[in-house]
Amino acid sequence: MTYQQEIGNAGEKIAADYLVDQGYQLLDNNYHTRYGELDLVMFDKDIVVFVEVKTRTSETYGFPEESVTSSKIEHLENAALLWLQEHIEAPDDWRIDVVSVFLDQNLKLLNIYHFINAIQ
Repeated sequence: MTYQQEIGNAGEKIAADYLVDQGYQLLDNNYHTRYGELDLVMFDKDIVVFVEVKTRTSETYGFPEESVTSSKIEHLENAALLWLQEHIEAPDDWRIDVVSVFLDQNLKLLNIYHFINAIQ
């Protein structure tokens, strides 16, 4: 596993734990589709929440959430629709959130930001 993969995996684990602590329920993670991967699929009250996790160890390339491009948004929306088609028992209400995770060089959490309904 590369260092970049370790950073991504650490960020996803931290984000999942953070959201569970906030009362969300984890439904799925690393769900692969032809449109790409859904990092986390969570349940918040009566809404399915698709979570894109962006993790950085420096601001050299900008803030993590800035890397969610219009192309990435389109892929997330299409992947979310596929997940919903395969899980017909899921509620109809859904949204896409972004969780931005900053880690130090030892992969320890510095900051976490949760952007609710970040993509509309």
